[in-house]
Amino acid sequence: MAASNAKTQAIPPSATIGILGGGQLGRMTALAAAPLGYRVHIFCPDAGSPATQVCDRHTIAPYDDAEALAAFAASVDVVTYEFENVPAATADALAGKVPLRPKPEILAICQDRLKEKNFLNGIGVPTAPFAEARDAEALDRALREIGRPAVLKSVRMGYDGKGQVGIAPDTDPAAAWAEMAGSIPDATGVVEGWVDFDLEISVIVARGVDGEMATYVPGENHHTNHILHRTYAPARVADPVAEHAESLARRIAERIDLVGVMGVEMFVTPEGDVLVNELAPRPHNSGHWTIDACVASQFEQHARSVAGLPLASTDRLANAVMQNLLGDEVNGWPGIVREPHAKLHLYGKAEVKPGRKMGHVTRLYPHGPW
Repeated sequence: MAASNAKTQAIPPSATIGILGGGQLGRMTALAAAPLGYRVHIFCPDAGSPATQVCDRHTIAPYDDAEALAAFAASVDVVTYEFENVPAATADALAGKVPLRPKPEILAICQDRLKEKNFLNGIGVPTAPFAEARDAEALDRALREIGRPAVLKSVRMGYDGKGQVGIAPDTDPAAAWAEMAGSIPDATGVVEGWVDFDLEISVIVARGVDGEMATYVPGENHHTNHILHRTYAPARVADPVAEHAESLARRIAERIDLVGVMGVEMFVTPEGDVLVNELAPRPHNSGHWTIDACVASQFEQHARSVAGLPLASTDRLANAVMQNLLGDEVNGWPGIVREPHAKLHLYGKAEVKPGRKMGHVTRLYPHGPW
């Protein structure tokens, strides 16, 4: 996609930013938009969602409710989203009535792992080797091409490990296909070659309507049961690796014509090569540490960029470790609030479930590494 050079007038304070989605990312974006003077209108299907507790206004309706969407569009000055699985028809309907940032074409790429990887390779960004599979027989053929071990992923709708199946040398392709398709009905699969990586990192990149860009230092991510559990910032990689990772994120943001914030997940190999794994065109879980450890958080950058404001500084004020509070880990909050350098963020979710992100804590280390 060609980058746009058109100048867009900033949306003034007291205007309203519409957000599709009511989860914790919408909540933290709304909280960041308020000091800039913006009101926030949340559109989501679930009453009592985290974002609806802190916004100026909310609409509870299905994403395919045309009447509700039209009223929502008429009430806001710009629309963004806090998760990328917004139905394409919803994005298209809103884009015809009000500025939608990031634009629908970006959603179309990032909702589909095959389109995403083909886009990345097409702009010279390396990924793991991959092949499409539409049934168990195609999976078997793809494995002969890609090799084992490998990972089978649903092309659409997979997150936090959902719709993903590891394939070992002795895995039966038919069983692997049945496991993936059972969690994601009518799925198309993508087979990814196994990457022997040292660690996973992510870069948060912001891009404004004028093409201005800013990146945060890479964070180093550690998972529990495929769910992000901790991010260490900065990542423990050599400076040239960090600089290369940030340059890849900037290239992606420019070529996809991003307006907003994007999380770029990457693998770092033992040789120091960087492979891009996935894109998330919205604030990213691995960037939560920026709220407390940077001059401006990823959420402020997102609000600024979609409103047409200049981007703020991404300077880091302290090293940090962000920990997601998964499930009943949230019950440890009494001890966390007693820690002098810990910043607790709870999301207002009523029900505790295993693996559910109930909040996070960022522990700051102003005088050195962790």
